Amino acid sequence: MRTKGSQSVVPASRLIDERIKELGDWRGETLARLRALIRQADPEVVEEWKWGIPVWSHNGIISTGETYKKAVKMTFAKGAFLDDPAGLFNSSLGGRLRRAIDFKEGEKINERELKTLIRAAVALNKSKG
Repeated sequence: MRTKGSQSVVPASRLIDERIKELGDWRGETLARLRALIRQADPEVVEEWKWGIPVWSHNGIISTGETYKKAVKMTFAKGAFLDDPAGLFNSSLGGRLRRAIDFKEGEKINERELKTLIRAAVALNKSKG
């Protein structure tokens, strides 16, 4: 653990682990699975903790992982600029920048297409960098 002044700074990966554990239900399982898929799609991803939620970045924010009572929301920071031929985006569709996917209890994750979307977000971030 790093220290900043007199305060300890908890690594983001530990905060994400704690969030998954504290949820202790399907939302924690879903968040853990999304995290694993992000890491598989981009082994160089950086895990961060901003605004009280998990954030995954590579040359800019790829996505966030928000948890609600009835959904786990994966918000892509520049989702409006990504092709989504599989139609994964199902939330925040009217925004000019972000797009999101709400995962509900019992829903199957289209892992192959989600990883394609994650890689496209990374490529977009790299092209703007």
